[in-house]
Amino acid sequence: MSESLSPQLFVPSGAIKAMAAHAYHCFPEEACGLLIGDRSLNRVARFVATTNVAHSAKVYTIDPKEHLRAELAAEAEGFDIIGCVHSHTHTDPYPSPTDVAQAPDPDWHYIIVSLKRGAPESRAYRIVGEQITEETIVPL
Repeated sequence: MSESLSPQLFVPSGAIKAMAAHAYHCFPEEACGLLIGDRSLNRVARFVATTNVAHSAKVYTIDPKEHLRAELAAEAEGFDIIGCVHSHTHTDPYPSPTDVAQAPDPDWHYIIVSLKRGAPESRAYRIVGEQITEETIVPL
């Protein structure tokens, strides 16, 4: 499939930088956060960094209180939570079997920030059941 035909997720460049910064800040543990935006336009308005309450380098669990606060703030702005972000500290930015099993919402966008190489590498996916579809991140 050519890149121009793949699904797209529009993300502000500041949010992309914030995701990478959060991944480095949380290292060696996995970082996590939420994507706030407009679901119908596949457009992220902002990234909300959250605490990984699993405190693990292999899995993440978003703090439920932070999730609720982000959801309420998004609704007040006329947005929704449209996805989540997490980092892979030593592996490629591709959903692991655990990521697929724990994907909470088939309508969400999942961004993975890999710290495996010299520079952070971010990729986006939709995960529906066992089906993984990559999306092109379009910086705004």
